[in-house]
Amino acid sequence: MTNKKMSRTDLLIYFLKGNKKYYLLSFLFAGLMALLDMVNPKVISFTVDSIIGNIDRDIPPFVESLINSFGGVEYLRAHLYLIALAVILVAIAAGTCRYLFKLFNTIGAEKLVQRMRDILYDHIIHLPFSWHNQNHTGDIIQRCTSDVDVIKNFLSEQFTNLFRVIILIIFSMYFMIGINPVLTFISAIFFPIIILYSMFFHNKIADSFEQVDSMEGKLSAIAQENLTGVRVVRAFGREKYEKQRFENTNEEYIGMWDRLMKLLSMFWASGDLISNLQIMLVVGFGAVFTVNGKMTTGDFIAFVSYNAMLTWPVRMLGRVISEMSKSGVSIDRIRYIINSEIEADKETTVTPPIDRDIKFENVSFSYGDGSPEILDNVSFEIKAGTTVGILGGTGSGKSTLMYLLDRLYNIAPQNGRITIGNVDIADMPISYIRSNIGMVLQEPFLFSRSLAENIAITRDKTDINEIREASRIAMLDETINKFSKGYDTYVGERGVTLSGGQKQRAAIAQMLINKPKVMVFDDSLSAVDAETDSKIRHALNDKTSDSTVILIAHRITTLMNADKIIVMDKGKVIEEGTHEQLLSENGMYAKIYKLQSPDEVIS
Repeated sequence: MTNKKMSRTDLLIYFLKGNKKYYLLSFLFAGLMALLDMVNPKVISFTVDSIIGNIDRDIPPFVESLINSFGGVEYLRAHLYLIALAVILVAIAAGTCRYLFKLFNTIGAEKLVQRMRDILYDHIIHLPFSWHNQNHTGDIIQRCTSDVDVIKNFLSEQFTNLFRVIILIIFSMYFMIGINPVLTFISAIFFPIIILYSMFFHNKIADSFEQVDSMEGKLSAIAQENLTGVRVVRAFGREKYEKQRFENTNEEYIGMWDRLMKLLSMFWASGDLISNLQIMLVVGFGAVFTVNGKMTTGDFIAFVSYNAMLTWPVRMLGRVISEMSKSGVSIDRIRYIINSEIEADKETTVTPPIDRDIKFENVSFSYGDGSPEILDNVSFEIKAGTTVGILGGTGSGKSTLMYLLDRLYNIAPQNGRITIGNVDIADMPISYIRSNIGMVLQEPFLFSRSLAENIAITRDKTDINEIREASRIAMLDETINKFSKGYDTYVGERGVTLSGGQKQRAAIAQMLINKPKVMVFDDSLSAVDAETDSKIRHALNDKTSDSTVILIAHRITTLMNADKIIVMDKGKVIEEGTHEQLLSENGMYAKIYKLQSPDEVIS
């Protein structure tokens, strides 16, 4: 987790931390594998010319000593199986190196993926609430899966092979020049062509892949939204519309892939044509040189072998260039996440008592990006240990007040401040504020776990009696006991197996178990009936009398017994007082009260 802005190289080095040893070992065995691949063509060339034939050749002294230790050329001519055995042993050694290369390369790749996902997940959960509102969940998931895989494939398949490719090119060219410089020139003249056309396709592939990647994120977002909101889709009979929307996006996505595949097909077909033309010319000219006595048969066989070894590595360089385009796009998409600034505390923070007076002082706020001002110079005070109700229409800024109090959003210094005990909350650690301010939202989120696990989700260890006590205050214990599995009842994704009121009460119990100093109920009793609402409020008064309670609601019965009620409209505080005071003022609160049937009021 970091706020440091990273370049592509910085990011890759950061991800590779702790895994470099595996890649270094894979480089080592890739190099040994390349060197061993160079041996057998030389052995075969010497066998054809000097053992089967009678051509004297200059050979390194250590090779000559090795041959003499076996009895010399005559002995080997009489026992050719020893040459075959040597070729097999070299092949086995090369195969062992290939196995170890794959082993360490795969371990390094999987550990790289593990580290990338761990870092991304840790970073994402520490990003501000505003960042999550601006980015689709489906697109974030796609970046953490598909883009991570693209980077892994580049590093494990292309980048690690690059070292082996370079060794193969260097040694192949060295041996080929030693055999026939003219034929080597004919072979090498195609290499710049392959590199140049690869660079030509580089930008085209990058642009096309970026479009495909972005569209895949949109497709994932549509799928995620519809699977999450399947009940809404089914309830309003929107299956056909959503199916068509998905199919249209999917068709556009497939069209982009089709264009990308055509581009890649052109790239690889061009490479095959050039490579095969190069092989044809090498074999043709090599055959002519051999017939004319400019090369021996053994040299011709060795040269063709080295050229065959060289053709694929040179093409690999082209592939690395093309894959670099795709991986560059994926790295940039992941860099966007990593370079997004996480929530951070000031260098010096204080942790004063939270059970103190809360003050909003001339607070103004907008969600940015040209959106209108949600709060306009709002000021009010909440006395410690009291219950305060906040009433207002949709868009009046009620919930925004609590988001700012919990520092889900931050206030710019020039737009006022919020204090607790005369200490600005901007000077407090974010974790300290959130551990002491409990919030229950109108639409609570429950995880796919048991009811007990959901209620105790913020605690490492919780006694079942604490869970039951919190549930009793939330008027949920009796309901849970009616379930066949009680507190072990499994809650489906997003709490789909529970009613709206049951989910709200589970969220209330989830907050109460922490015994926070400040409790915020953001329209979190809207899905329960008036009688249950009253019971919960009375239980809260009895069990949490020492806590500051903030009730946000549309229903006056929820607020009327509060010590103070704040009425908001269009981002401003327009009324403030007790239930009786506000009724006597005959303002907006009184009008809303008259609209709601007083016969339903339950004290």
